Amino acid sequence: MDLGEYFRFFLTLGFVLLLIGGLAALVRRSGFGDRLAATPGASGERRLALIEVRPIDAKRKLVLLRRDDREHLVLLGATGDLLIERGIEAPPSRPAEAAAPAADSSGTTSGTMGRLIGKLRRQPS
Repeated sequence: MDLGEYFRFFLTLGFVLLLIGGLAALVRRSGFGDRLAATPGASGERRLALIEVRPIDAKRKLVLLRRDDREHLVLLGATGDLLIERGIEAPPSRPAEAAAPAADSSGTTSGTMGRLIGKLRRQPS
């Protein structure tokens, strides 16, 4: 390869990058950029938050989502998703050490995780 081929390669690369930048500016200016980006609502605050994700096994994970003042517990899997519990009232704010489920004197987990484990044990395989 001689110097002319390298020059032509870099000139073509620059042209393609300019086309990509121009297309991005056009999309942003036309208003489609707002639909594609995750932006907060009119109030300036985000309404949706991912609170916690816990893996159950290699194919399933438990996800706690917060929407406004409600939390939703969802089981995500490779074959499908399952809404475990919805409309849980979100606590106002809790410290990180209180976020872990508490165990009572019998050694069982209490609260939402305990109910979830109980539901999973009762379901047939």
